[in-house]
Amino acid sequence: MSARVLIVDDLFPNIKLLETKLTIEYFDVVSAMNGPDALAVCEKGLCDIVLLDVMMPGMDGFEVCRRIKSTPTTAHLPVVMVTALDQPGDRLRGLDAGADDFLTKPIDDTALMARVRSLVRLKAVTDELRSRAMASRVGDPLAAATAETGHNANVLLVEDRRASAERMAAALGQYHCVETVASPQEALERVKAGDFDVVLVSLDLQDHDGLRLCSQLRSLDRTRTVPVVMLADAGDRTRIMRGLDLGVHDYLVRPIDRNELVARVRTQVKRKRFSHSLRESVQASMDLAVTDGLTGLHNRRYLDSYLAGLFSEPSLRDRTVALLILDIDRFKSINDRFGHDAGDEVLKEFATRIRAQTRGIDVVARYGGEEIVVVVPDTGLDAARQVAERIRERIEAASFQVQRGTCAIDVTVSIGVAARQPGDEAALILKRADLALYRAKQDGRNRVVAAAA
Repeated sequence: MSARVLIVDDLFPNIKLLETKLTIEYFDVVSAMNGPDALAVCEKGLCDIVLLDVMMPGMDGFEVCRRIKSTPTTAHLPVVMVTALDQPGDRLRGLDAGADDFLTKPIDDTALMARVRSLVRLKAVTDELRSRAMASRVGDPLAAATAETGHNANVLLVEDRRASAERMAAALGQYHCVETVASPQEALERVKAGDFDVVLVSLDLQDHDGLRLCSQLRSLDRTRTVPVVMLADAGDRTRIMRGLDLGVHDYLVRPIDRNELVARVRTQVKRKRFSHSLRESVQASMDLAVTDGLTGLHNRRYLDSYLAGLFSEPSLRDRTVALLILDIDRFKSINDRFGHDAGDEVLKEFATRIRAQTRGIDVVARYGGEEIVVVVPDTGLDAARQVAERIRERIEAASFQVQRGTCAIDVTVSIGVAARQPGDEAALILKRADLALYRAKQDGRNRVVAAAA
């Protein structure tokens, strides 16, 4: 996967060295030699990942990273600190600033490429969600990302070294709810039963392959979006690189510094919650696209799509299905007498009463104005007529309370019913139901009429 990599370093030879390595691997490279220029590149959206030198005059790398991560439009950018510093305190300072990882000079080529590819893959998924969420204009997930603390998460720790597990659980327990298991089988059972924000997996489980568990967690539907962090020995570089290739999000090298552990878990929790908020925004926009804003029922667009599938899919063509069209009697007089706000309240209650008389598999959609269509699968004409009669009785049974209960309106409904016949298309069954509705209106309203077979 190609990407645009921003290299930030005040020494030109360092930039050229990294640029050469990345270009050979088909990455596009842009560069900046100071903090303000780097921030400008990020704000213009000209990079997918930042390789950031720590020691720079003026604005150092920690401050650049802090500004990138505190700005809603750039907070999603992966930042890798490139530094000669290799003390836990230095890594912690960078992680506190929001850095996603560290690379220590002299940079190992394998580690560089594995880390860049891993972070670029994660960003690609986030970018897709961001573009959809921003297009939907539902909420402001970018602002929420910078406000997220990364605390109060559910953490699953897979570690069979008792002393090590107790130390890590104690460190994380100050900020999160931590569960510890000792085997992959237990881990998979807990994952299926619980809702975890992060899973930490030791690669050195006795008689078990921790890397295989990481792979399973990345492939299962339930855990595919949950961050996985590897716990590895310093000499286990090959498996660390393999894990990153499999899509594992991060790793910690033993001996594990408790502050770095807390910081890396916090980073993963923040990223996971950001992605979740983006998915919710996308889902909300999808719901709006197929939902009627007034009644909360499906809209005409959804109904057309549903019927198209029901009548075109070979596996559904022989399925018994009935269709009801409901129309409030003399609805215009309600609007004229009580006002359109009262009319809207009647429509909302009308929809609520219909939903209460239908099944979960039935599709209830606002067809237009005061007309509502109910699609009743696996139901013949006689049974559908009984459903319609039950709805008619429920509408007539009690007055509709509007204008905060100060006004009661008696409402009745006319209903046309049709059932699918051999060779029917969606338009034809709709037409038959509509003609039946017309006859119900002609015959005096407040009645159910079934289309002739």
